[in-house]
Amino acid sequence: MNAHPGPALITLATSFLLFSCAAYVGRCRIRFAIKAPATTGHPQFEIAYRIQMNTLENTVAFLPVLWVFAGSLSSLWATVIGTLWLAGRVWYAVAYARDPQTRGGGFLFSMLCFGALGLGGTWGIVRGLFG
Repeated sequence: MNAHPGPALITLATSFLLFSCAAYVGRCRIRFAIKAPATTGHPQFEIAYRIQMNTLENTVAFLPVLWVFAGSLSSLWATVIGTLWLAGRVWYAVAYARDPQTRGGGFLFSMLCFGALGLGGTWGIVRGLFG
């Protein structure tokens, strides 16, 4: 892990983002008296729940491409692009919580970062196979 401290830090920060999203859902459950296992109720609870689930879904796809990029192309650039992805996901979550109609910018930004990591990681692997 010492060879890739930047991506390791981004992985930890992503875990903290997931925890923050889960905590937000928990606070909304308490505030709006939504008893588990319900996933519907007050609109703000539903927004919090969707933020959590969307972030979890994106994280499952993000972490592999982050690490493939770091291992096959550049740990430094994986850290830079991973930081930007993380910023985009925070932007998405905050915008969604305030007004769901404004979440698009953060979503698009994080998806562009994901695409860059995916394409770069693919290039790094192909280059390693044939280079």
